[in-house]
Amino acid sequence: MSVKAKLLETIAGRNRGLLVTEADRVRILGAIEQLEDTNPNPKPIEVKHLLSGNWRLLFTTSRGILGIDRFPLFQLGQIYQYIDADSAKLYNIAEIVGVPLLEGTIAVAATFEPMSDRRVAVKFERSILGFQRFLNYRSPREFIESIESGQKFPPFDFSIENREQRGWLEITYLDEDLRVGRGNEGSVFVLAKEKS
Repeated sequence: MSVKAKLLETIAGRNRGLLVTEADRVRILGAIEQLEDTNPNPKPIEVKHLLSGNWRLLFTTSRGILGIDRFPLFQLGQIYQYIDADSAKLYNIAEIVGVPLLEGTIAVAATFEPMSDRRVAVKFERSILGFQRFLNYRSPREFIESIESGQKFPPFDFSIENREQRGWLEITYLDEDLRVGRGNEGSVFVLAKEKS
C-alpha cells in the first residue's frame, strides 16, 4: 500500500476530524508526516496549475473549522477551499446542514502572497454568512462567480479590516489530486481536488 493510500485509509470515516480519538489523531498525524516526506512538488507555489482549483476538506485539526459543528440543530456539511493561483485569491466555504430549508453557508474571501516556495501569507478580506436559499447558493464555483462579479449578500456580508485577520499557510504536499497544508495556528489540513 502506498503512503498516500495509507493516509486516505487512516482518515476515512473520521468526518474530517470530528470523530477522532487521541490514538486516531497520533496515527493520522504520523501518516501525514510520512506523506509529506514524499512530496513530489517541493516548490508547490510555483506549480500553479496543480495548486489552482476547488479542494474539498478530508481532514483537519483546526478547532475553528471543527467548532462550526457545535451549533445546536446544525451539522458541518462539506468544506471547500477554492484557490486561483494566478490572481492570488482563495475562498473558504463551509456548508451547514441540518434543519430543512435552513441550510447555511459560511464563506471567507482572502488574498495571498508567497513568502517562500512553500508558504503564503493570507489576508482575509471578506466574510459572508447566510442561508443557502437566500444566498442563491448551489455550488462553490457558482457562489464564487457571484462574489467575483461584485454581488453583495446582505445582511451578513462584510469586509474584514482587522489587521489581525491574517495568517499563513504552508503547503507541505501537493500532487494532482491531494494537498496537505499546515497553518499558522498549528492546524493541519488534508484536501482532495474536485474534478472540474
